[in-house]
Amino acid sequence: METTSKQFPPSPFPCPKWARGPTSARLGGTLPPPGLAGRGPMSSRAPGKLAVGRVKFFRRHRGEVNFSAFSPDGQTLLTASEDGCVYGWKTQSGHLLWRLGGHTGPVKFCRFSPDGRLFASTSCDCTIRLWDVSEAKCLQILKGHQRSVETVSFSPDSKQLASGGWDKRVTLWEVQSGQMLRHLAGHRDSVQSSDFAPNSDCLATGSWDSTIHIWDLRAGTPAISHQDLEGHTGNISCLCYSAAGLLASGSWDKTIHIWKPSTRSLLVQLKGHITWVKSIAFSPDGLQLASAGYSKMVKVWDCNTGKCIETLKGALDVVHTCAFTPDGKLLVSGAAD
Repeated sequence: METTSKQFPPSPFPCPKWARGPTSARLGGTLPPPGLAGRGPMSSRAPGKLAVGRVKFFRRHRGEVNFSAFSPDGQTLLTASEDGCVYGWKTQSGHLLWRLGGHTGPVKFCRFSPDGRLFASTSCDCTIRLWDVSEAKCLQILKGHQRSVETVSFSPDSKQLASGGWDKRVTLWEVQSGQMLRHLAGHRDSVQSSDFAPNSDCLATGSWDSTIHIWDLRAGTPAISHQDLEGHTGNISCLCYSAAGLLASGSWDKTIHIWKPSTRSLLVQLKGHITWVKSIAFSPDGLQLASAGYSKMVKVWDCNTGKCIETLKGALDVVHTCAFTPDGKLLVSGAAD
């Protein structure tokens, strides 16, 4: 299914040039062979070389591609474009499923719900749109932010949504009704990343103030307590919880930290990227972490030892996102000139 939309006039909420994504509007996905799946620290087999198993190009964007995201099963790819549209693609074939308009500014971020039934898109127009996957239609327009919205996260049960952006605020929403539940104030600069804990009790948010806030959502409204995780020296660009409740953070300081949030302790620091870290993802068993820098490099790390066990270079000019499928395969998406 393909839905077309008209070109819109310049947004009244322009994004700063330095906050925009890659200039290319072509996306490629890479899939390494199944040998990567299931290899943990206890394996006696030496790690194999991470290789590109398949590359697809998605060339029908009408502007820069700011972000991309895979569905939980890895079968669908979302792309957020500077042309104000969200695109849906079949990962394996590259077939365009839809082109959805509605935002009145560039689309900055997109993410599927854990149950795969919905996805959310954010924009410089200060709104979040919730979309139905099966019908490719907008269900809700969430309004409340005062500046560009940079990140969204669904709770594990897909019933709540967290958003953050340039107004320095984090907002919680009820997905079914679109009702705003509460604002979380505390960051001193733009909120750029977010993720819910596996048990939904906590929400992690990362900011340009170089801190991570862990919000305790069990506290009653309106008071919500938070604790800070400090240690990065740059913008917190991405966050990801493991199934066991560990938290990984990627930063403009070119490092990745793995934390135990309950004790606020830093377990391991991962170094090796030559540019800022754009995306991170835990393997289903939590033993490995994939990371993508704002460059041509993707790495896979052993979470116990902190060692890089695989490196992929040159498949894409700029990597947007990396994700593991439920069976442990690694998917990567990004820009290719």
